[in-house]
Amino acid sequence: MAAENEKSRLDDAARAGWLYFIAGHTQDEIAKMLQVSRASAQRLVSLCLAERLITFRLEHPIAACMELAARLKERFDLSHCEVVPADPAAPQATAGIAERCANLLDSTLRSETPVIVALGTGRAVRAAVERVTPIDRPNHQIVSLVGNISADGSASFYDTVGRLADRTGARHYPMPLPFLMSSEDERNKMVRIEPIAKVKAVAAKADLRLVGIGQMDQKAQIHIDGFVTRDELFEMMRQGAIGEITGWAYDSKGRLLEAGTNKRLTSIPPEVPAKTTTIGAAVGAAKVPAIAAALNGHLINGLITDEATARAILER
Repeated sequence: MAAENEKSRLDDAARAGWLYFIAGHTQDEIAKMLQVSRASAQRLVSLCLAERLITFRLEHPIAACMELAARLKERFDLSHCEVVPADPAAPQATAGIAERCANLLDSTLRSETPVIVALGTGRAVRAAVERVTPIDRPNHQIVSLVGNISADGSASFYDTVGRLADRTGARHYPMPLPFLMSSEDERNKMVRIEPIAKVKAVAAKADLRLVGIGQMDQKAQIHIDGFVTRDELFEMMRQGAIGEITGWAYDSKGRLLEAGTNKRLTSIPPEVPAKTTTIGAAVGAAKVPAIAAALNGHLINGLITDEATARAILER
């Protein structure tokens, strides 16, 4: 019993430390979230520091998160899964998963042996890259999986390849193409151009792929960010699209659609099934169907998400 009480106390301390140091909540806010007094919240944060459960990164594996990660790994045969505490005040916040994605990138990039990291776009991936510890690794390669130019000619704010190259000194390979071409024939011609073919060849040898997962509804990020029009989005929804990875739309069973914008997309398609370590990073109730479909279709073989999202996936 004493051991169980100690484990519970450390779990609470780690959760309080995460809410304070990672999510940025005040001790008053933490007290309300954990349903304890402010003094207790303060003691838990202090305990988190005293026990070195957190330094610059969360080091204590919270039991509930570990259990959820283990269940997800078993159900979907994942090679990698991490579940972070949910932020009750901001259920769609990406701070927690960005921190764990950054840790994954850090551990990969610390290798002295040359590695290739392939990146998608999106808020979680961009936030992760911003948290990567600067390191000099000129022998590594960073490659984009996504054409990063929108219909109006502007570049995506969430492009990540150049930023990660800045932080590592690695050689990098952007995908200098519009996200969508005007026709399937034009797409096929463009992706055969020698410089683009070389980018694709580098991506094919990636040691790690880190991608966001997007929902396909009226709040789809690829529409909000200007990469597909409202009509194009609705066409894909009518075709059965429920989610997208690097722009590639798929249905509720995780099958890539052979229609609509997928025929004009310049992004490198997901492996089916994923063989390269392919980590999807996403949170939020709206994304649960898309994440579950990607897992069922084996479009990803790793997942970084939060408690609330993990539970919702397991309950489907």
